[in-house]
Amino acid sequence: MLQVEFVNREKERLIAEHTHIVEKVAHLRGSIQAEIELEEGDVRVFERERSSALLAFLQRKLQDIDAALRAITQGEYGLCQRCHLPIDIERLEARPDATFCLPCQQEVERVTIRRNRQRGLYLLMADEGEDAAI
Repeated sequence: MLQVEFVNREKERLIAEHTHIVEKVAHLRGSIQAEIELEEGDVRVFERERSSALLAFLQRKLQDIDAALRAITQGEYGLCQRCHLPIDIERLEARPDATFCLPCQQEVERVTIRRNRQRGLYLLMADEGEDAAI
């Protein structure tokens, strides 16, 4: 079980990061909205696409932070959501929003990569007009 002082410190870090990201998201949304009418040949299209990708990343990060804050509230902070074993304190110090232990995180990433590859193959085959059932 994690020490109360550690959990409180991580909670403060998570709340501060949440606030910072919410501000970034608001700024990005404003800049994307301002450039919504760009034409395809406009060089600012690349910047808008980059901003959109960053916005998606930050929204996922907010979800991770919210999940970690819920875990703190429920007294489950520091426990892996997959195997229910304790997450190493070093991992939590490096990434306070971690909800998986390192081995489970690596497995989740392997499965995600495998699914994305299969989905990519499916889309490639579908684009070529083949009957793709993966």
